[in-house]
Amino acid sequence: MSVAAITETRQYLTFKLAEEVFAVDVAKVREILEFTTITRVPQTPDFMRGVINLRGSVVPVMDMRLKFGMPGTEKTVNTCIIVVEVAHGDETVILGALADSVQEVFELEPAEIEPAPRIGTKLNTDFILGVGKHDGQFIMILDIDRTFTGDELATAGGVADEAA
Repeated sequence: MSVAAITETRQYLTFKLAEEVFAVDVAKVREILEFTTITRVPQTPDFMRGVINLRGSVVPVMDMRLKFGMPGTEKTVNTCIIVVEVAHGDETVILGALADSVQEVFELEPAEIEPAPRIGTKLNTDFILGVGKHDGQFIMILDIDRTFTGDELATAGGVADEAA
């Protein structure tokens, strides 16, 4: 009887928000788009910038800077939308994550990922899978399935359904 190794090297897409580097599992990334016109949807949270038309599908776009308490993302030549698949119960929600720029894809083994820092008891860090180090800098590795609450994903899904 052989025991399969539990450790599995994963690939991560890195992107910048302000001067901070974040990463998401490439298995969750559908595609990366250049910045395009985003249609604002009334009465949605500030970090929900609006919706885009992606080949006939309505995709909600979230400003990751605003979601993480940073100043809003400003459009530059490098600003992009990372289209990701987020698990929400039994469903998969497709949404766009607005980022300042996309950096690269790299591999990390589980042993190279430190647990997410616990900063007091009031700050929720459940959406941080851990902290990795690459090329001498720390990278916050996101658990994209936990980055948005169920209510936020329901709002995003509802906005996409209404706009369709």
